[in-house]
Amino acid sequence: MAGSEAVVRRVALVTGASRGIGAETAKTLAAKGFHVVVNYREKAGRAQMVVGDIVAAGGSASAIGADLSDRAAVTRMLGEVESGHGRLDALVLNASGGLERDADPGYALRLNRDAQVHLATAALPLLGPGGRIVFVTSHQAHFHGTGRPLPDGYEPIAASKRAGEDALRALIPEFARHGVGFTVVSGDMIDGTIIIRLLERRDPDAVAARRTAGPLPTVEDFAVTVVRAVDAEVSAGHTFYVGGEDYVGAR
Repeated sequence: MAGSEAVVRRVALVTGASRGIGAETAKTLAAKGFHVVVNYREKAGRAQMVVGDIVAAGGSASAIGADLSDRAAVTRMLGEVESGHGRLDALVLNASGGLERDADPGYALRLNRDAQVHLATAALPLLGPGGRIVFVTSHQAHFHGTGRPLPDGYEPIAASKRAGEDALRALIPEFARHGVGFTVVSGDMIDGTIIIRLLERRDPDAVAARRTAGPLPTVEDFAVTVVRAVDAEVSAGHTFYVGGEDYVGAR
């Protein structure tokens, strides 16, 4: 483990943490004293840069590659966490997808629902009493089915992310039996993320419309709220909102 061995640190696993919200969340958690496991699918170099930044700032981190839609890879990742640290105190379910050009039609649901549920349930023995699972989503997914506008081409991602959130919420009684809390962080379009860049290619008017409602939250804004959701004393299933007050309050 990188960092001082004399320091007793809580352990957090952040999925999709090689860039964007995941990377910033990892850095913010590390600044709070966590050892952060930076999960990545393909970008090992970027993940190691996140680890390097954390260590340079006096924190503790390591990186583990795993495609969350590959159950064997998830098993290996959790095995590495167990052998290296013996436990998890927080699991941040940040990784998502479906906008990739080469994604097959079923990929969004496999990653945004099935993989989230599998990882959350598989991690329960490591989390144990006092642990916390945080699910990261977007307003467009969280409010899917309520008539709020969606960017062109975003429907499958919104539907699959909402399905993932619903499936995880259905597991709250199981989480509670293990003494594990569950919270959700939902955000407006976030400046500085790959999603914004992809959406600007597909439906620039939708992004522009969100900007007219006010400044979009930043990656740093979102990460601060995710970290707050790890420790906040709130009821199981509580949702934290980041930006987009007009979208959240729409009826």
